[in-house]
Amino acid sequence: MSAPRRPQGRPRGESKSGIMTLNLPRRRLLMLLMALGLTQGDPLKPSRGPLVTCTCENPHCKGPTCQGSWCTVVLVWEDGHLREYRGCGNMHPEVCRARPTEFVNHYCCYSRLCNHNVSLVLEATQTPPEQPQGDDQLPLILGPVLALLILVVLGALGLWHVRRRKEKQRGANSELGESSLILKPSEQGDSMLGDLLDSSCTTGSGSGLPFLVQRTVARQVALVECVGKGRYGEVWRGLWHGESVAVKIFSSRDEQSWFRETEIYNTVLLRHDNILGFIASDMTSRNSSTQLWLITHYHEHGSLYDFLQRQTLEPQLALKLAVSAACGLAHLHVEIFGTQGKPAIAHRDLKSRNVLVKSNLQCCIADLGLAVMHSQGSDYLDIGNNPRVGTKRYMAPEVLEEQIRTDCFESYKWTDIWAFGLVLWEITRRTIVNGIVEDYRPPFYDVVPNDPSFEDMKKVVCVDQQTPTIPNRLAADPVLSGLAQMMRECWYPNPSARLTALRIKKTLQKLSNGLQKPKAIP
Repeated sequence: MSAPRRPQGRPRGESKSGIMTLNLPRRRLLMLLMALGLTQGDPLKPSRGPLVTCTCENPHCKGPTCQGSWCTVVLVWEDGHLREYRGCGNMHPEVCRARPTEFVNHYCCYSRLCNHNVSLVLEATQTPPEQPQGDDQLPLILGPVLALLILVVLGALGLWHVRRRKEKQRGANSELGESSLILKPSEQGDSMLGDLLDSSCTTGSGSGLPFLVQRTVARQVALVECVGKGRYGEVWRGLWHGESVAVKIFSSRDEQSWFRETEIYNTVLLRHDNILGFIASDMTSRNSSTQLWLITHYHEHGSLYDFLQRQTLEPQLALKLAVSAACGLAHLHVEIFGTQGKPAIAHRDLKSRNVLVKSNLQCCIADLGLAVMHSQGSDYLDIGNNPRVGTKRYMAPEVLEEQIRTDCFESYKWTDIWAFGLVLWEITRRTIVNGIVEDYRPPFYDVVPNDPSFEDMKKVVCVDQQTPTIPNRLAADPVLSGLAQMMRECWYPNPSARLTALRIKKTLQKLSNGLQKPKAIP
């Protein structure tokens, strides 16, 4: 029985639009897809005319309606299902003039609640052929049968040929006393992106996709919704052949961060379960302006900062988050020697917003735009050319006092440890002990404003020598009290006295194992 076809046709309503595609010869790659403007309305974005009220039905809606420059409806073929989103548009008006494709259809209108009762359909990939009738069906029946017989004969010949080669090889191996036939296992799955990543790592480099494949993937990604904004750009959820990916779009003034992060991610042997998975990067031109894309794995829980605001933690989950984050930091800091080794890497902007929570509730470290690399073999410290600075709230005392040794790689690792201690404090604050838990707050929330200056942080951290207050309830738990002591050892004023990432990782693993051991029965 054949699979059901998706409906054909075009959207119904005041205007028709979709995602623009470029019809090229078969030997050339398909170049697609433009950004969608599906939001719940952003008052910070300038509008080109009066705002209209629209129906809002998408994961980021704060109510049943929103206001924007126009109303939108987006129909997406995603994970084998049709999903429809409604909202407001303030950006990328050119998508309203594009055509629908087999994956995305985008509809725009400009009157009050005009997107409420609009229904969309997707374009079919090709016109279904007419079904033959009568005697015309005979060739269609005989053709596959003959083809099957030919395949069976060819398969039998192939098996016979392979068996002969194996017998000859076995005879040669018996004379040499060893087997030269090596079987390489291969993973099976239906993930196109997973298969592509697996095939790219056959050289053992662990540095992601080849550059040509990266550009191909980047041009086949359709932006669906904006999931985050910051000073240095936006993060969108995109679709690549029905699979969700994260697309970080850098602003043009932050090109150095994009270039540096791409350079770091293409470092050999960087791939790790607790480092954000890199897929591709590309420089594209949209609306006569340059866009810098960084495509990574998509994690629906978002950052640790967002996760802690929504969730309270049991001690087991708190330690799971802490251990996984420590594993990622330890992998960055360690140098791997060999012909295809990995330099030691210091993050320099570690904070809860740059740690993501995966679906298995483990953490992975992201945003390597400020990272520093060092190789002992060449004794070369690669700082990069990036005018951007880290987050002031998480800066170590030596950075705030401008006394850090910029020519010493260990100095950068010590600043990471200070920041990691603050991340641990954020986790423990949301950990339930004896039924008590506090609301989420950032470090130093009670002594500095929301956007502290260098002077604010310098006075608190360097002059007053304050550190965040550790919750007293941790002392009541023998395991979590060890976590409290670890935080204090991450905040030593003397940088060289702080713990190493490897020591933190091993201690946290030991604490986690102690928490999981069953209590003895009296």
